[in-house]
Amino acid sequence: MEVFLETERLLLRRFTEADVDHLVRLDGDPEVMRFLTGEPTPRVEIEEKVLPGFLREYELGPVGHWAAIERSTGEFLGWFALEPSADGGAEEVELGYRLKASVWGRGYATEGARALVRKGFDELGVRRVWAETMAVNLASRRVMEKAGLRYVRTFHAHFDDPLPGTEHGEVEYELRGPAPTAP
Repeated sequence: MEVFLETERLLLRRFTEADVDHLVRLDGDPEVMRFLTGEPTPRVEIEEKVLPGFLREYELGPVGHWAAIERSTGEFLGWFALEPSADGGAEEVELGYRLKASVWGRGYATEGARALVRKGFDELGVRRVWAETMAVNLASRRVMEKAGLRYVRTFHAHFDDPLPGTEHGEVEYELRGPAPTAP
């Protein structure tokens, strides 16, 4: 098991092929998917697209998706991510997290997000962390704020099949690190 980061209660490790069932259960929960797609992610999509994409990220650089494990029990809780830009670069990354509904409200999202942001700036050369969610997703917005990100804007994207709440827009948050120093 390749550990990326540890906090007081969490262990973030690389995903492996053996995590398919964990991801299927996570993305199969309607509450977890409520503000994302509104429906479960098909198993075949996780097997052929989602998990292989996570595994490819490890080859591209220091950022990506990590399985979140509760240290005291070894239970899979979900995942955290610093998603690289389209070119695989790590200077600007998107903060992401998806946890099982059964552990919501326990501070895991904030704990993991804060630790990832700190590691990104302190060790990985990140200059900007950003995140977005539906404006009505107040719990996720609170996590972003507690992780140090600040509100940037509300915007309205077009969706062919919009979720309830889409009419209120999407929100973007960010945190910028120090500018690089000249040699």
